[in-house]
Amino acid sequence: MHSQMELALSLLAALTLGLMIGFERGWNGRESDEGSRVAGIRTFSLIGLSGGIFAILAEQWGVWLIVTGFIVVAILIAVSFINYSQLSENAGITTEFSMLLTFALAIWAASGNPLPALMCGALVVALLGHKKSLHKLLHHISPRTFYSGITLLLISVVILPLLPNEGYGPWQALNPYWLWWMVVLISGLSFIGYLFTQLLGEKRGTLITAIAGGFASSTAVTLTMARFAKKNPRTVIYSVGMLVTCCIMFPRVLIEVFVVNRELLSALWLPVLLMLAGLSVVMVLMYWQQKKAASAETADMTIDNPLQLVTALQFGLLLAVILLLSEAMKNWFGDAGIYSLAIISGLIDVNAITLSLSRSAQGELSHPVAAMGILLACASNTLFKGIMFASVAGIKLHYRYAIYMTLAVTPGLLYGIWQL
Repeated sequence: MHSQMELALSLLAALTLGLMIGFERGWNGRESDEGSRVAGIRTFSLIGLSGGIFAILAEQWGVWLIVTGFIVVAILIAVSFINYSQLSENAGITTEFSMLLTFALAIWAASGNPLPALMCGALVVALLGHKKSLHKLLHHISPRTFYSGITLLLISVVILPLLPNEGYGPWQALNPYWLWWMVVLISGLSFIGYLFTQLLGEKRGTLITAIAGGFASSTAVTLTMARFAKKNPRTVIYSVGMLVTCCIMFPRVLIEVFVVNRELLSALWLPVLLMLAGLSVVMVLMYWQQKKAASAETADMTIDNPLQLVTALQFGLLLAVILLLSEAMKNWFGDAGIYSLAIISGLIDVNAITLSLSRSAQGELSHPVAAMGILLACASNTLFKGIMFASVAGIKLHYRYAIYMTLAVTPGLLYGIWQL
């Protein structure tokens, strides 16, 4: 009785797969004349059920039965496609490939794997049902974005596995595999931010672009905002956009620490969130000022592509230098050397020092020192962006932003000093 129940459930799973995919194909071609479709819900259901039957019979007659059944089904589908393509000038192969996939998934489901087969079937239905959305997505992605994705695949899938996973150089501080893995991490975050600017569209608003661009390059976005603010001194929205992209830096730092050294988060997350909260308060106040001011219309801003092979190599080199310097400063000057390096490095790039100290905290560097160094880097980076924004946009009108930003991150920094 138990085996009969399992047999029935296997056939039911196979039939369900055919019904799922067939329903989508039938719904997609519901406006076509009867008989003009290659396959509908009945055909797909029969294909699914056939796959289940072939899988069950193969348990007794051998796997060759499945191979034979797949070849027969493929031939029938090919003949059907040839006949249909002679009648229609716009014949595609999506439905035919879906039929083969339905047969394969039905065999998989009836072979003792109903749940993963049904999950794949649901994914197939989702992909088939979102044809227009996927095609629309292609129009939003520029060639530059597409090749950025290729670059990300190149540095992650091709280069990363080839690198040795062992230490080299002074203090064995340089691990090629780890260094390049961090390059992949930062490049991936940058690509996500840049991709959002392409999908959302730069005309959706300065704030949305600032949020997405913050993951790509917060320093570049800050400089861009400053240039727009200089041209439109009465428009506060660019100041708000600058604060938004500065706020993105803090969750980005937490993500990097989480990936490299999760144990360090316990000493770091609260001070970082306090810095984020302080800067968010300033941002909200500036936003309400923008709403009351009813200033002139904002211009569109452009974020340059941050993901290029040369950029990845430059960041990898910077990270290697910071890693070596952190080990040297720790050995030569102790904790004070780490703090000095963190402050100076934060002016250049907060990602490199964050990753370096998180890595060092896995070894001899204590967690409190590493966390304090990261906090100092965040504070110095925030102060630098405030000064850069005020200098480019105009000191007389924007000097207060550097002051506001310094005061905003001070509570988090003081709490970190007290806690650590």
